[in-house]
Formats: sequence, structure tokens, C-alpha cells
Amino acid sequence: MSNYNVLVVDDEKEIRDAIEIYLKNEGITVIKANDGMEALDILSEQQVHLIILDIMMPRLDGISATFKIREKQNIPIIILSAKSEDTDKILGLQVGADDYVTKPFNPMELVARVKSQLRRYVTFGTFEGIKKVIDLRGLTLDQSAKEVTVHGEQVKLTPIEYKIVKLLMTNAGRVFSIDEIYERVWKEPGYNAENTVAVHIRKIREKIEIDPKNPRFLKVVWGIGYKMEK
Repeated sequence: MSNYNVLVVDDEKEIRDAIEIYLKNEGITVIKANDGMEALDILSEQQVHLIILDIMMPRLDGISATFKIREKQNIPIIILSAKSEDTDKILGLQVGADDYVTKPFNPMELVARVKSQLRRYVTFGTFEGIKKVIDLRGLTLDQSAKEVTVHGEQVKLTPIEYKIVKLLMTNAGRVFSIDEIYERVWKEPGYNAENTVAVHIRKIREKIEIDPKNPRFLKVVWGIGYKMEK
């Protein structure tokens, strides 16, 4: 379990330090934050593979932090809370947490859950660290730099265009419906999304295709949606 970075977010130093001791014994690198705001800053600057997040914290609590993290990232989140009420557990899972541990917790159980989440994250291919650069016959996506190039030339995409390209390239060959693209990229239901998605697809093609009307990369599958050619 080495080469993993786990972010431990808790306003109690003793808990952060205790978790660090147990995870370090497993070869896991621990990054520590005092609250949700500090956690968001760290996530914008460092690669993190899993987050252990307390619910009750100053400035930005664990539920709000989970919600904000899920707007941008899909890394596993394990929520910690001194409360055992089901409402906290359900709310945490609803906003995107993967697991829930109630304080006081058994450190070895927490370690087991961390290892389980990391294994699932890697096995099911959501771990961006496995394949940071994807190349499809000259169309290249660098997930670390958040750059797209065509035969070495950088393409300037808007954030939404980048998200669409990333979705299609990381799932090359798979057809996505218009509604699914909208829901995954805009994070809201895809009602009447056809025009919005079509406009963005057209703009992307103008930037990545030599002949946008006869695309090599971004293909339409009539009556179904779009895919990135393998």
C-alpha cells in the first residue's frame, strides 16, 4: 500500500496524529489538515488518493467539504463523526462519501477500510494516477497538466470542453448519450440538454479535428450520442 497519499482532515490534533501513526505503518503517506478549507487548498496543490474527513469542524464542516470535493474529484472519502445518528451517516453518503466510521473507532478497522477503498479505487479504474496520459492516435490528454494536444500542439479548451473531452477519452470507444454527457459534466439532470451539448461538441471538433465535418476523433453515433474513437 505504499505510494499512496491519504489526507486526514480533523480539527483534533491527537486524532490526526493517531491516524497518521497507523497509516504510516502500512507505508501510506499522510497529509494533515485542520478543517475543510485547508483540505480544499491541499487538494488543489497535491495529489491525494483518499480522504479521511471529520464531520464537525470549524470554517467548513465535513458534509460541506465532501459536497465541494465531489464537484471536481472522484477520490474516495471516508467520513468520521463522533455522532452515531443515522442522519449524519445518510447525509454524508448522499453528498458523495464512500464510507462512514463513528468515533471512537478501532484504528485497525479504519486502516482496513482505507485499504479496501484504495483497492476499489484502483481496480475500477477511477484512479487517475494509473494512467495520467491518454493518447488516441495523436490526440493526447494529460490529466496532471489538464492539457489536450493534437500531434504535439496544445489545444485551448474551456473548462467545460475539457471535461467533455476527458470523459470521452478516459472511456474511449464507449458511447455516451447526450443526457449522460450533460449529467456527468454539468452535474445536473440533462433535461433539454441536446442543444447545449451539441454546441460544445461542435466547438471541440473545431479545435481538435483537421476537418470538423469529417471527424477522426469525436464521432457521433446517430440516435444514441457521442464517443471518442479508440
